[in-house]
Amino acid sequence: MQAKTNDTTTTRGREAEERAARYLESHGQPVISRNFRIRGGEIDLICRDGKVLVFVEVRQRSRSDFGSAGASITASKRRRIVLAAQHYLMGKRDCDCRFDCVLLDGDQLEWIKNAFSADD
Repeated sequence: MQAKTNDTTTTRGREAEERAARYLESHGQPVISRNFRIRGGEIDLICRDGKVLVFVEVRQRSRSDFGSAGASITASKRRRIVLAAQHYLMGKRDCDCRFDCVLLDGDQLEWIKNAFSADD
């Protein structure tokens, strides 16, 4: 019987999301949901900025061999995030929302507010 291997990518992803959540909360953006999933899309963090719902994509790159964290958020990825956000908002009264990104490149953290829109 083979021992289970430690999924370091998943572990690093969870750690990145936790770091991003702590950062956002320290800047007045309480996290109200994590890893909201639907078929075809996922939102890493959902925060509140006053009355605005903030859908946050967290991307991490420990090395630049495959490009920066920001470069990994493709148009296809943005569409999947928007799809998940639309499902999250179903049945809720009209509310403002925005799409932010928290990018972790090595030890650097960058928070981009309004990184993209539902129309991108």
